[in-house]
Amino acid sequence: MIERHITRAGQGGDRDVFEYALLRVVPRVERGECINAGVVVYCRARGYVGARTHLDTARLLALDPRADAAGVRAALGAVESVCAGGPAAGQAAGDDPGRRFRWLIAPRSTIVQPGPVHTGLTADPAAETQRLLDLLVR
Repeated sequence: MIERHITRAGQGGDRDVFEYALLRVVPRVERGECINAGVVVYCRARGYVGARTHLDTARLLALDPRADAAGVRAALGAVESVCAGGPAAGQAAGDDPGRRFRWLIAPRSTIVQPGPVHTGLTADPAAETQRLLDLLVR
């Protein structure tokens, strides 16, 4: 039997707890069909929040041939901007990484929706963001 333990910052060796949520594109909310299009990662111990996105246009259009792919790309880009902070983040620019993450993962009924939050351990949150994108989205 494998034992699992919750660790606090600094207790996982060189790894820290992180949280992540997938970004799903739901072109027709009433149907509930979706594709994964990105991931948002937050690591409190390292003060990191980041997002990576990838929109598979062919899959999107298979679900809804009239979907606005450019609009979806813009919404995904806005998520990346909020994570990056700075002037491109708009009003969220002054918020700490945790607050930006919580705002991004709040449930909403729009075409781009966050999935449930999951946790893990990582030594490199930025690399973890890319790994999760490659594993769960591409």
